[in-house]
Amino acid sequence: MSSSFQRKRTVGVSLKMYFDLEKTAEYIRSCSPLAPHALSHSVDIFIIPDFLSLTAASTILRLEAPTIRLGAQDCFWEDNGAYTGEVSPAVLKSIGCSLVELGHAERRRLFGETDEHVAKKAQAAVRNGMTPLVCIGEKSQGSVEEAVEECRPQMESVLGVTDEEIIFAYEPVWAIGQPEPASAEYVVSVTKELRKLCGQRPVRFLYGGSAGPGTFDAMRDGVDGLFLGRFAHDVKNFYEVIKEVGAS
Repeated sequence: MSSSFQRKRTVGVSLKMYFDLEKTAEYIRSCSPLAPHALSHSVDIFIIPDFLSLTAASTILRLEAPTIRLGAQDCFWEDNGAYTGEVSPAVLKSIGCSLVELGHAERRRLFGETDEHVAKKAQAAVRNGMTPLVCIGEKSQGSVEEAVEECRPQMESVLGVTDEEIIFAYEPVWAIGQPEPASAEYVVSVTKELRKLCGQRPVRFLYGGSAGPGTFDAMRDGVDGLFLGRFAHDVKNFYEVIKEVGAS
């Protein structure tokens, strides 16, 4: 377990596959001035572009905003070998990535990723000195108890392979892409129960799923920050959330 772990307030954004190379570089440059604001508010921020943009993004951040963490949207569980089309976690680390998003609902649904796959990838990320950002969440809206039971194996599989820091992005699948996030009372209740499963392990919990202004302030008793999607593709919105999270 890392002795330097701190449960810092955290805000991050994934660009998924929305931008081309030029737009991604423009976005990264536009986000660079947010770094000192995030530092002054004691907020850890990260950006996760597409794979092909990682090298350019790493160069921009290294020169203009080295405190903004760079992440990747996935990785393979082996560092090298005959794995056509896969992405090496060792290469991601060498590019400058410090975290890897794993197990997003889209990858579970579209590509059949299982808890076992996610756990192996998380272990590979840690082995290469990166933080796993593991997405968890229930498919259907129900009770708090049902949500916890559905998320439990998603978490325990990852907790079973490392004692190092893990960031869990709690994203109720039914709330992704909806006009409003899940209710704050519901999210706080679920994440408080999920945190109990972690014991004294170094973990952070972020909420994702139609997150925006006002989301964190209402959920701060349960989560450490927000994992944003298209809302934060507007840099002004990203900044507003950073200020809100830092002020809470």
